[in-house]
Amino acid sequence: MAFQHPYSPSLFRKWDNASGASVVALDNKIEQAMDLVKNHLMYAVREEVELLKEQIRELVEKNSQLERENTLLKTLASPEQLEKFQSRLSPEEPAPEAPETPEAPGGSAV
Repeated sequence: MAFQHPYSPSLFRKWDNASGASVVALDNKIEQAMDLVKNHLMYAVREEVELLKEQIRELVEKNSQLERENTLLKTLASPEQLEKFQSRLSPEEPAPEAPETPEAPGGSAV
């Protein structure tokens, strides 16, 4: 009777097939995990984008309101008040242009 090696070629083929199946299964699990992470990140990014869009809308609205208030205050201020305000501005800031306001009878601005 011939000596048969304990690790016969058929055993290696079975191991290779099992090993190949394990690698494929592992690859599938890795791919699923990566898809899960990608989906989670995309959801988190979309959520953050929506929050930032809302903040931008609120800031644009607040800026418009402040611009309207600024324009109104400039039109209601007397030339002396505007001059006093401009003299208080720091040298780095350019002085805002004083709007030409017609004066109502009695010397007050309209």
